[in-house]
Amino acid sequence: MKNDKNIIIANPEELERKKEAIRRGGAKKLHVLADFDRTLTHNTFDGQKKASLIAILREENCLTPDYPEKALALRDKYMPIELDLSIPLPERKKAMDEWWTKMFDLLRESKLNVKDLETVVSSGKINLRRGVEDFMDYLHSFQIPFVIMSASGIGEEVIEIFLNKRGKFFENVFIVANSFEWDAQGYMMRAREPIIHSHNKDETAIHRFPAHERIKNRKNILLLGDHAGDAGMSDGFDAENIIKVGFLNEKVEENLEHYKKLFDVVLLDDPPFDFVVELIKDII
Repeated sequence: MKNDKNIIIANPEELERKKEAIRRGGAKKLHVLADFDRTLTHNTFDGQKKASLIAILREENCLTPDYPEKALALRDKYMPIELDLSIPLPERKKAMDEWWTKMFDLLRESKLNVKDLETVVSSGKINLRRGVEDFMDYLHSFQIPFVIMSASGIGEEVIEIFLNKRGKFFENVFIVANSFEWDAQGYMMRAREPIIHSHNKDETAIHRFPAHERIKNRKNILLLGDHAGDAGMSDGFDAENIIKVGFLNEKVEENLEHYKKLFDVVLLDDPPFDFVVELIKDII
């Protein structure tokens, strides 16, 4: 692995042990579990902070005129709770349940239409990190399941449309994310259960998705995320070896020590996917 001040390895000996164990298991025992927003995509691009999928929907003015103001009010109320690691996790989970429930109610009231998801994808505001597509090609060549687990308010359909347009929605790719039921005119009726947010997304939810059959016997995991809660995406899965890679995009000084406890590797400065591509080639 390259020596880089922006690659923080908390315990190099333990990482090497995990890598060797995954090598021994081979491709047939591995699956990859990744967040989408700010993990597969950049946190900043061309000097500008990039919006999440749900924020792009707001920025594109797809919905009723009062939607942006109401959505921002919810964000301003709940995001500080989401990001404050000093608040006990049960309290943060309760707040996220409230936020996502209110957000989905607002999307329905604001006339979300399936056409709006196409607008989000066509906006040009979803920027994959350099190397992500190479990474996906590599996984596809070995038929390693790639599970994208997203807590975005408009996750499953948008990610599928986006990957299809890039020619990367391979048969080994599975999306575990929030999705909706639509009426005959394409308007949102309700969010499908289970509702996934940043503090409850873990592999217990996968039992209700097609990905479960493909990964249940693959006990080794490469986990990729940017949020502290992403480190728990593999919770509930009977794993043998897990390598966790975290992208720490903001508030580095105050969060680095916490991230070092959660992730085997912490990547700073919003890098491309070079390290992750090198890692997967090293272990498979």
